Amino acid sequence: MNVAVSPTERSLSWRRLLLLAVLCVLAPRAFAQASEPIDLAAHRAQAVTQVVLGILSYARWPVEPAQLRLCIVGPTQYTDDLIKGTTQATGRPVVVQRLLASHPDIVNACDAVYIGKLSADERNQLFTSLIGHPVLSISEGGDQCTVGSLFCLRVSDEQVSFEVNLDSVARSGVRIHPSVLQLSRRRAPAP
Repeated sequence: MNVAVSPTERSLSWRRLLLLAVLCVLAPRAFAQASEPIDLAAHRAQAVTQVVLGILSYARWPVEPAQLRLCIVGPTQYTDDLIKGTTQATGRPVVVQRLLASHPDIVNACDAVYIGKLSADERNQLFTSLIGHPVLSISEGGDQCTVGSLFCLRVSDEQVSFEVNLDSVARSGVRIHPSVLQLSRRRAPAP
């Protein structure tokens, strides 16, 4: 499906891509400025929120939701800032809710899922329910990238980066801007 993109929308897309690139570079500096462990945790949560919102802003669903629904599934470490709900740079609101991996209607309740720690059975059940549905998945831990998530966050003291599972992206029905896929291959320099 080809969609006509106006010059204004194209300009906004490049601005958002630039913003995402800047966030990936600045996140290490935010970590370096933390003076206490509590501040470091808050900075990590903020950096994760920025990266997640950046990823979501470069995703296109077959039918664009007016209000993006992000579901957090499983225990997480970095969603304190994200759970408050937020707005994307485009002005589109993001509603965030917690759901169990076994929620019977997760594909109709969520446009994207942020996946925390799940047992192997819970993870398999979740990914089985997502098959054939345009739901973007972001895993907080790296091991899920090999078993179904589209994006896998890498959170360290120095930076927040992400990897992309191209097979999962191709099967998801969610289109991801190619520049974001290239951005995932770059590493932000350490401060």
